[in-house]
Order: sequence, then structure tokens, then C-alpha cells
Amino acid sequence: MEHRKAELAELHGAFGTDQFGAIAERIARFFGTPQYILGQSVVVVLWIIVNAAAVTLRWDPYPFILLNLAFSTQAAYAAPLILLAQTRQADRDKVQGEVSAKHRDQLSTTEMNLLQRNTDLTEQVAKLTREIDALTREIHVHLVRGS
Repeated sequence: MEHRKAELAELHGAFGTDQFGAIAERIARFFGTPQYILGQSVVVVLWIIVNAAAVTLRWDPYPFILLNLAFSTQAAYAAPLILLAQTRQADRDKVQGEVSAKHRDQLSTTEMNLLQRNTDLTEQVAKLTREIDALTREIHVHLVRGS
């Protein structure tokens, strides 16, 4: 089991264990959280309210071109980050599958060896039982002839 843990500890994604990949992955994972979605929704609603209602604070009047630009910029960065996170996860899943398959093969080999040893022992017990039975009959014959 420790050997398997050591193999799994060596897992790293498409870009290795680099800091950029790890940070990108954390950011991509954050994009899918309820906190992010709710936070973004609040910002968008406030943006629209301020720009639609406050005459003096309008920095992005309807049709909210700056908001659109912000979404486009966010999407331009989010998509590659999400793809990077998926690639890294796919690499980890692949290695995990390979390690699991190797572990299953080792277990299967061990099981087959144990079954073979059990079969050998069963055959030895059967042979000894036959020998004991033959010796018991031989003793019985000697006792009957000797009496």
C-alpha cells in the first residue's frame, strides 16, 4: 500500500509541478464555485443599477459596452485556464488508472500464487491421507494375522 501511495505522490499534470499550472488550476476550479457565480452576479447587478440609475456615475451607459468587454476578457482567460485544469486532471486520472491497473495485476498475481500454494498443500494433504489410510490398513492386516 505504501508503494502505491508513493507512485500516486508522483502525479503531476501536463505542465509538471510548476507554480503557474497549480495557480491556473486553482483559479479554474474557483470559476465553478457558487461563491464566484454569486459574486459575479452581484457585481453585474450593481454595475447595471449604477449605470442605469445614477446620472453622474455613468461610466458605462446602456448597452454596457465596458461590461461586455469585461466579460469577453474574462472568457478569454477563463477558457484556457479551464482547459489547462482539465488537461492536468486528465493526466492525473490516466496515471491513477495505470497505477490502479498495476496494483490490480499485482493483487491478481499474489492471489494466483496463493491459490497455487493452496492447491499444492491440498494435494499434499490428500497424498498424506492416502498414505495414512494405507498404513492403517497394513497395520490392521498385521494385527488380524498376528492374533
